[in-house]
Amino acid sequence: MTPVKDRLVPRLLTRLLALAVVAAPLLVAAPVQAESYVPTSGAGSTWSANAIDQWRRNVNQYGLKVNYASTGSSDGRNQFKNGTVDFGVSEIAYGIKDGDTVDEPPTRAFAYMPIVAGGTAFMYNLKIGGKRVTDLRLSGSSIAGIFTGTITQWNDPKIKADNPGLVLPARRIVPVVRSDGSGTTAQLTSWMADRHQQTWDAWCGLVGRPVPCGTTSNYPVKDGRGFVALAGSLNVSGYVAQDQSEGAITYVEYSYALNLRFPSAKVLNDGGYYVEPTASNVAVALLKAKVDENPSSKTYLTPDLRGVYRNTDPRSYQLSSYSYMIVPTALSDSFNNEKGKSLGAFAYYFLCQGQQEAEDLGYSPLPINLVEAGLKQVRRIPGVAAQDTDIKKCNNPTFSATGENTLAKNAPQPQACDKQGASQCVGTRAAGGTTTTGTTGGAAAQGTTGGSAAGTTGGTTTSGTTGSGVAGAPVLPGAVSGVAGPGTVTVDPDTGAVITDGAVDANGQQIAAIPVSIGAGGVGSGTALVLLAIAVLLAVTILPPLLDGRLKRDLT
Repeated sequence: MTPVKDRLVPRLLTRLLALAVVAAPLLVAAPVQAESYVPTSGAGSTWSANAIDQWRRNVNQYGLKVNYASTGSSDGRNQFKNGTVDFGVSEIAYGIKDGDTVDEPPTRAFAYMPIVAGGTAFMYNLKIGGKRVTDLRLSGSSIAGIFTGTITQWNDPKIKADNPGLVLPARRIVPVVRSDGSGTTAQLTSWMADRHQQTWDAWCGLVGRPVPCGTTSNYPVKDGRGFVALAGSLNVSGYVAQDQSEGAITYVEYSYALNLRFPSAKVLNDGGYYVEPTASNVAVALLKAKVDENPSSKTYLTPDLRGVYRNTDPRSYQLSSYSYMIVPTALSDSFNNEKGKSLGAFAYYFLCQGQQEAEDLGYSPLPINLVEAGLKQVRRIPGVAAQDTDIKKCNNPTFSATGENTLAKNAPQPQACDKQGASQCVGTRAAGGTTTTGTTGGAAAQGTTGGSAAGTTGGTTTSGTTGSGVAGAPVLPGAVSGVAGPGTVTVDPDTGAVITDGAVDANGQQIAAIPVSIGAGGVGSGTALVLLAIAVLLAVTILPPLLDGRLKRDLT
């Protein structure tokens, strides 16, 4: 008889070989040595903070830690200038003259790099007969009047002219502005200075600022005018969303209104239509942006938006713009090659893969010319592990492999009832993804919650069907990578609280992440550990019973 050990060893080797075959595909993806990164930190824009926060959460799984403080664009520029952060984020460039003060550029070498596009929205809290208004329309002159104190009631004749389908309440308007230095404020005031200069200058003169007023990142307010001033996009949008803030309106990046499921006004464009700051409408508007394409210029890659403000395409959203990362292009006492490697890897991520999430987050992805220019700027960061990115494989949803701006090309035309005139789309925004229209032509009804649109206009009650859920609550599309969307949205009729059943976190944010490869190291250390753990689990669960049973049979 063959000795036990002579029979057992070959059989065990056979079993181990079989296990190795099973585990091999799991382990082959892990690199010999995963990339390692030191933390990098930045500060600045709250306008783009929702996008940055999502991107940095996504790259955490690869061992890349990016710290970001959304303290406002002005603070971000100052912190970068002082060397207390590795990068800043702002919607405006250095050198802007704000009143009598000039924001001087830093002495450290730097470059501007576009990160995302978006629209500055006008989020509001208004009800008619206890029903939330979801289809408010505002012309440029109405917006300028609201934020300069010349329009103080919601039933003002100018706002009534914008909204022929609504019986607006005689409620005081509460303009909510930023108290901190803000790129969002700079965007609004730049537009007002260009398109509504007389109204804007009159306000500046009233509050004691030099005239002509021009662009400012610090909104001027005057006591006794009924304005509320708060720091940060989260605070101004959170204030408007409170039940006790009925009548309030603020300017904020569209992402914040989406996250809070609050409506933002449709703004009249030069094509004669009232439109929202959707990703496609922003993309259309920014086709008219003139970007500084001179690499030797101090404002290289920053835009002139005057053409955007005057875009005559009926889909165009006037207050559209870009946000920029301010990156170092030379080493300093506070910035070394290791930080440059981390910052460069993060930039490669958000310029391509990260843009896939822009629309879901309430932004608009960058067009191909700015992505290509941004990839060149990344190479200027000291210590970066430079990559030769194939722009055709960048996975940016804005452009095709041929470079065509598909997002702008395929942008839907506005509804006929959104055209300036005697008709108005009312009760058209409903949760659940459906868009239906109530009666227009001056006798339309304000949509209600829970599935029907009804209201009284001029003594006539009209109705129309809407989708289930909260009328006017913007619907976040399904998350990427197969994660489901937010599901059913309902509202508590007593408290007005929004109840969401679906794949969102406690803050109403979508839970989503896109697997990416950062740097040349392939799969990150976190992924490698997971794969190794699977292999170990297989070995622990399969081998002991296998060995125990075999030993018992062979030894008896």
